[in-house]
Amino acid sequence: IHTLNDRVDAAQIKAWLEPIRNGAEIGLVSEAGCPAVADPGAKVADAAHRSGFAVKPWVGPSSILLSLMASGLDGQRFAFHGYAPVDPAERAKQLRAWEQYSAKHNQTQLLIETPYRNAAMFATLLATLKGDTRLCVARSVTTDDEWISTRSVADWKQQPAPQLDKLPTMFLFLAR
Repeated sequence: IHTLNDRVDAAQIKAWLEPIRNGAEIGLVSEAGCPAVADPGAKVADAAHRSGFAVKPWVGPSSILLSLMASGLDGQRFAFHGYAPVDPAERAKQLRAWEQYSAKHNQTQLLIETPYRNAAMFATLLATLKGDTRLCVARSVTTDDEWISTRSVADWKQQPAPQLDKLPTMFLFLAR
């Protein structure tokens, strides 16, 4: 078992894959979702392809797709952005751009945030997006704490914010 993080370089990944040459099988798992989708596992899959090894996906839970499935938002046209900028002004600017694109192309926008910044992201979404934009919050998907709700931004503003601190959360929105 190896831990993939930002400090692991290409040479280390290549060394991890080397036993495949002798017939070994290697699996890639993620602690929160789907390996290589919103996950650094893409580096491992890329290295395997570059080494000529077969890469075979196995079906498993992906908070991205499960959130989209449960949201009630458009699942035919969507974009996953990963993380929005950390700086509040840049984050708001980026959210406005994604909202404009969403309205023009009827495309659901999906993003995640580091769990300790979820409350700030939620507040920025409410402060930035238009009142009739539909916003889905999908918290702790596939766990006992799972909670998924989609409402207009105007409706979200009329109630207390959901508990999101330190819980993996997906944010999805579709502008009108």
